[in-house]
Amino acid sequence: MRIVPRVKPDGGGTITFFLALGAGRQMCRLATTFATQKQAFSYLQKYRTEFERIARTRLASGDLEDGVVILSML
Repeated sequence: MRIVPRVKPDGGGTITFFLALGAGRQMCRLATTFATQKQAFSYLQKYRTEFERIARTRLASGDLEDGVVILSML
């Protein structure tokens, strides 16, 4: 999984990452309530396995927004 951290302008942390699917990649976004990028990134790393599982399930069911898997905090 390649992780590209980004922060929303409103202060909430949003982490964008790419889920590896063989030779392909799927963009995923995790919206958090953390104030900093570092906090949001740490949270993603802590629950990485669970978020990957959820993202794969949503992708398989076609649950996408503009081609992106949208995730929220557990």
